[in-house]
Amino acid sequence: MSFYDPETYTPERSVGYLIKICNQLGMTVLDRIFAPEGLNTSQWSALMAIHHHVEPTCAVVARDLAHDKGAMTRMMDALEAKGWVERTRSEDDRRVLRLSLTPAGHAVMTRCRDLTVDYWNRCLADWSAPEIEGFLAQLQKLRRTLEDIATCPCSD
Repeated sequence: MSFYDPETYTPERSVGYLIKICNQLGMTVLDRIFAPEGLNTSQWSALMAIHHHVEPTCAVVARDLAHDKGAMTRMMDALEAKGWVERTRSEDDRRVLRLSLTPAGHAVMTRCRDLTVDYWNRCLADWSAPEIEGFLAQLQKLRRTLEDIATCPCSD
């Protein structure tokens, strides 16, 4: 069954458009919230990715955040210059540089995580817990579908 019809398709009923606008609005507010800490949402997302991955590298974080590796390397250079990230060579493969948060990086990531939690709790204040859980489940389902389509050799 097809949901969309070209004749009635509008931005206000477009999944992609609505997700994009919500993301842009959220990032704009979070950038303002994070400004006193000296970072933006992309940098904070990278700190979170490093914190939550078992063996983070620039390539892994770039893939997770949908950045190219060159841009991610430049971001890691900036985060390293701020004293928030350090790179260490893998003992198994000297070509691999593992990323980790410094104590200062962990502290700024944690402060910004707490600010993010407060922000999203305000945004979702009039939603019930079941509504939020259902919405998260639907977004996760959409993500899996998009990942499957993106990796399918038959997609054009």
